[in-house]
Amino acid sequence: QVQLVESGGGLVQPGGSLRLSCAASGSIFSINSMGWFRQAPGKEREFVAAIRWSGYSPYYADSVKGRFTISRDNAKNTVYLQMNSLKPEDTAVYYCAARRGPNIATLGEAYGYWGQGTQVTVSS
Repeated sequence: QVQLVESGGGLVQPGGSLRLSCAASGSIFSINSMGWFRQAPGKEREFVAAIRWSGYSPYYADSVKGRFTISRDNAKNTVYLQMNSLKPEDTAVYYCAARRGPNIATLGEAYGYWGQGTQVTVSS
């Protein structure tokens, strides 16, 4: 089993920044890639970004490309999502996910492990 714990959400003004963290524990040797997803009220869950467990091959949704950066700290078994130039439409619950498959995946169904989510609210 893999446990994922997100942190770093909060309230921020438009144009501001936040950094989300996702700490992985348990059978982390089985993880090959990690992803971030988000779900706004009344909307379906959507892919945000993903990265290989090695830290290579970051991939982003078009809606966040150039504003968000996904990265990984090998020593801390933690994946980060740095979010800059935040917009009100970025408001959502953000979820960290892990998968055993070797390739980057944008579908939530490809991920077997999920965190509890952290709320991000962008509002003035």
